[in-house]
Amino acid sequence: MSQEPPATAPPAPEAGAPGSTPSRRPGPRRASEVRTAADVRTLTRNRLIESRLTPNAISMTGFVLNVVAAVLVTQRLFFLAGLAFIVGSVMDTLDGRYSRMSGKGTAFGAFLDSTLDRAEEGIVLAAVAAYFSKRGDDLAVAAVVVTVLGSLMVSYTRARAEALGVECKVGLATRPVRVVILSAGLLFARGASLGDFELLAPAIYAMAVLTVFTVLQRVLHVRRALNNPAAPPV
Repeated sequence: MSQEPPATAPPAPEAGAPGSTPSRRPGPRRASEVRTAADVRTLTRNRLIESRLTPNAISMTGFVLNVVAAVLVTQRLFFLAGLAFIVGSVMDTLDGRYSRMSGKGTAFGAFLDSTLDRAEEGIVLAAVAAYFSKRGDDLAVAAVVVTVLGSLMVSYTRARAEALGVECKVGLATRPVRVVILSAGLLFARGASLGDFELLAPAIYAMAVLTVFTVLQRVLHVRRALNNPAAPPV
């Protein structure tokens, strides 16, 4: 008995032949489908690194904005002064991060950043003191003087401690905290168009107390660290 030949599958129709199913090739996806948030951050970072933007330029921009904020304070445009102060302070926080991220940082850039930070805070507070002086509020003027001195001492104690090999970031009134308090005081000062508030003087009083307390915290921290080097950092 003869065997039937094995059945073979019919040949697949060629592409474009009648009855054939067109093959789907994965086309390019949209940019919104391809790029995630991490991709956007990476792309932005790479573009910034390739640009001519330098950390020193960011630092100088922050300084100029703080000078603008001080001028606006003297004109009693507190809301605009608060906005300029906030943006300028944000620029101060970005220059260090951009310096580390881009690799464009220099030793002079770090020195310039620290120097401008102290000058910016002092310029805005000097304008606030002038405003209180025109109002005849001597107590508030004295509080501004204490705040300026305390802010400088907060920075100095950290720098001196680190020169001795002691990390010193403790304390309540760090620069970000001082920026938040002063920003709230400017935005909610009387005449800032955000209601009948008067938070500028209370903000200054709070900063005066907190800066002095922070200096004491850091002095005690450094003393403890130097007297007991084996103790874990606080």
